[in-house]
Amino acid sequence: MSDYLVRATAAQGYIRAFAATTRELTEQARQIHETSPVATAALGRLMTGGLMMGSMMKGDKDLLTLQMQGDGPMRGQIVTVNARGQVKGYVYEPGVLLPPNALKKLDVGGAIGNGTLTVIRDLGLKEPYTGSVELVNGEVAEDLTYYFAASEQTPSAVGLGVLMNLDNTVRRAGGFIIQLMPFIADEVTDRLEEKLSAVSSVTSMLDADMSPEDILQELLGWAGLEINDTMPLSYHCDCSRERVEKALISIGDKELDKLIAEGETIEVGCEFCGKRYSFETEQLKELRGCAAQRER
Repeated sequence: MSDYLVRATAAQGYIRAFAATTRELTEQARQIHETSPVATAALGRLMTGGLMMGSMMKGDKDLLTLQMQGDGPMRGQIVTVNARGQVKGYVYEPGVLLPPNALKKLDVGGAIGNGTLTVIRDLGLKEPYTGSVELVNGEVAEDLTYYFAASEQTPSAVGLGVLMNLDNTVRRAGGFIIQLMPFIADEVTDRLEEKLSAVSSVTSMLDADMSPEDILQELLGWAGLEINDTMPLSYHCDCSRERVEKALISIGDKELDKLIAEGETIEVGCEFCGKRYSFETEQLKELRGCAAQRER
């Protein structure tokens, strides 16, 4: 099953819902970054949540960045998505290894630790919107749930999961977001809470071959679920040599002078996809000229 997302409504529009399957893009990220199982789970969860949040944006060029920073051994992770279902991300310490948590599951919360979740929405305005909250437990889903309530005043239920094979490849990945609109009836909220409390885990639903539509039907079928549309999802990095050149120019001629004085070819790597860009001394001199013109 290729990765995709569904958008839906229920309860006559008083509930909006999203669900996604993200196994392929999570496995691609694992291969790019050579992440450990717990780091793969952390990144897969945040990418899945980010993609569903990104699908809420309306502008084709809008960007959403999610950054988790903590005092755990993984230190944190960062994910960027656009409104077209494309995502990229990385964790700060991809090789971190931890024993299972008390529930005998991958200890994502222990890997991230205590810290903050920052959400940056670049909607093409003069300044991006930035919201930040303390992490609830570092397990990602609960942290996003708290962010929606604290920063956007939108009651939400977020479920995310990544299931690994014994060879440390990704077996399943996906999740859902269910949001309640203002003035929703109390009896609808109560029924939804009952359905959510009956779910053992997102990974159990995914491993039962439930599609995103199946997951939403299980949770919201009683409320007149209506699937509105679907969107393909993919891991995509938009780095280029031109972007790296602009980044080097932005450091200024003094810093470039130091690199030129060393007389060696430098390599600049993209943290999102691992691609490397080489610049010889003569090429750095050309960039220095551009930097000098910018500073005049």
